[in-house]
Amino acid sequence: MTRIDFYTHVEDRAGVVCQLAAKAVSQGKRVMIFTAGPAETDLIDQRLWTFNQLSFIPHCRANHELAAETPVIVDHVAETLPHHEILINLHPDWPRFFSRFERLIEIVSQQPDITDAARQRFRYYRDCGYDIQSHNLSHLGS
Repeated sequence: MTRIDFYTHVEDRAGVVCQLAAKAVSQGKRVMIFTAGPAETDLIDQRLWTFNQLSFIPHCRANHELAAETPVIVDHVAETLPHHEILINLHPDWPRFFSRFERLIEIVSQQPDITDAARQRFRYYRDCGYDIQSHNLSHLGS
């Protein structure tokens, strides 16, 4: 069964995504970052390029010719899923394909629309019988 983690009270969603992706890559894991649309895909792509000046987080889009070998996929289209280890969901809806993944991570900021959508996803996962872990990141501040 998919492990589900909610990271809540996040000030900088893109920053937390980059941190989690970098940690996963350092552990030899593969990550799919599912965004809400083209603008967010571009934002995360840019942040991954500039996240750490001393290291690089290899990433590409799902339809890229090197997607199968690339540890981090960033896309708002999920027709092609080259791997199924970690899914970071930034989409307001629950991803219909999440159960294929070993782990699902939800990143929740304090913006009302994002928080409300996350609460609905949380209830859905809980009602489906998933055990959910919550991690409050409010201590990180701004």
